[in-house]
Amino acid sequence: RVLTVAFAAVCFQPLSSRGVFLDGGGPAQALLLIALLVLTTLCDALLAAAAVHARTGWPFGPLLREELRGMVGITSAVCATGAVMALAVAVAGLWALPVFSVPLLLTQLSYRRYAAVRATYRQTIASLARATEIAGYTPAGHARRVAELSRAVGRDLGLSGAELTVLEYAALMHDIGQLSLVDPVPAGATACLPVTEQRRIALLGGAVVRQTGVDAAVAVVVERQADPCREQPVAARIVRAVNAYEEKSRDAGPGGGLTALEELRLATADDYAPEVVEALARVLSRGSLSVPAAG
Repeated sequence: RVLTVAFAAVCFQPLSSRGVFLDGGGPAQALLLIALLVLTTLCDALLAAAAVHARTGWPFGPLLREELRGMVGITSAVCATGAVMALAVAVAGLWALPVFSVPLLLTQLSYRRYAAVRATYRQTIASLARATEIAGYTPAGHARRVAELSRAVGRDLGLSGAELTVLEYAALMHDIGQLSLVDPVPAGATACLPVTEQRRIALLGGAVVRQTGVDAAVAVVVERQADPCREQPVAARIVRAVNAYEEKSRDAGPGGGLTALEELRLATADDYAPEVVEALARVLSRGSLSVPAAG
């Protein structure tokens, strides 16, 4: 954020010192201001995406698209602050720097507190999702592994931040409908059940999610993960493919990841969306084709 504000100030300061903004209004000046703000926005998005890419190794393209989608929020405040700061320094001197920086810092602090609340909310959902593991319906760590891999696949497919959140929550809670079963499915492998039974478990899982107060979009993904692939939303397609991959690779022993991925590729398009399977393959190629051991 500091670099972005500095970039905006550097862009505006020469124009301000030459009196470009003091010669009266006009469409040309308005377009110049908009162009400089757009340039600053691109700078902010590039810096933010580059920082995340360097830290995580995630694909740069989807990260940049996600940053650009969110530029209406704090990025617009940063750009406007940089522009106003450059103009104010010419009038008020260096005292303008702390005057305009303090509100920006307070906004950033509020954002960090909001992010902390969201992190606590996710931990609550993750704890609820572990109910199937504690009850012995699914292997330990299954929901966490599916959620992590689903989020990576969603990011590779270019889903927005809000869509990734819904996807992660749905992946964490995708098996919660199994609590309605009298006899647990061996190893929690619902992909091997008849379609009618899969749909019944999915609908029951969606009903449970709705009772928790989680976003209704999460419940929709959980309910529709057993629907025909072409009728599913993207998030449900991702959860379905990743869950099947995790189950198949876990049971296939050494080299199970490659075997499971090949099974998904050989399945019909009605079972698993080809674009999701290919995104899964790309994600796995950047790491390991093996699934972490349970526990």
